[in-house]
Amino acid sequence: MSGHSKWHSIKHKKGAADKARGKLFAVLIRQIEVAARSGGGDPESNATLRTMIQKARDNSVPIDTIQRAIKRGTGEEEGVTYEQVSYEGYATAGVAVIVQALTDNRNRTSAEVKNIFSRNGGSFAEPGAVSWQFERKGIVLVDKAADEDELTLVAADAGADDVVDNGDAWQVTTPPTELHAVRTAIEEAGIKVASSDLTMIPTTTVELSEESQAKAVLRLMDALEDHDDVEAVYANFDIPDAVLEAVSA
Repeated sequence: MSGHSKWHSIKHKKGAADKARGKLFAVLIRQIEVAARSGGGDPESNATLRTMIQKARDNSVPIDTIQRAIKRGTGEEEGVTYEQVSYEGYATAGVAVIVQALTDNRNRTSAEVKNIFSRNGGSFAEPGAVSWQFERKGIVLVDKAADEDELTLVAADAGADDVVDNGDAWQVTTPPTELHAVRTAIEEAGIKVASSDLTMIPTTTVELSEESQAKAVLRLMDALEDHDDVEAVYANFDIPDAVLEAVSA
């Protein structure tokens, strides 16, 4: 839910993973509904819907569930109307935070997200206060078994910006408009793709060198991610390995 930051590795306990997966399904279904409502139910002409469908399929959402979500979005079936909203704020140490949510009640969600910030040492900010510190990008994660040189060549030819080692996978960064084309080119080259998504990448980061700072920021991130309406949380921090190990202990 928060991009591919290394700090996510501390959240792999069984119960938390199961809970996160259940929420992920709900978020993916809502994203499909919103995309279909705003741009129509044909993924060929609706790039956002196409991306959301691919993301759902990467996470094993059943095809019939996806199709029903599209029909609810286009009005062919009845359902709750969700809208996408974004919130901005700051965590400890001046870390910039963007929260994206899907809600059927904007006022309720706004109040609850604001409360989460205040209860966890953060502060709400006006729209635009922190978003300038992020760039919208496409991310394709590729199986680490792939040859780096071949992947880089294929991705670059298709319009990718960069290929970097992300630990367990190769991370291919693309302009948001080129995400589908880059993923398609990689797959057509016979290279296995693990997932692809649109995300917000920080242009600068705040290093959390103190354990207390890291714990405070992670506590806020966890609380935001646990909210039922939140679909994604982005923040511009980095935790050194030694501090991350101490926090994870």
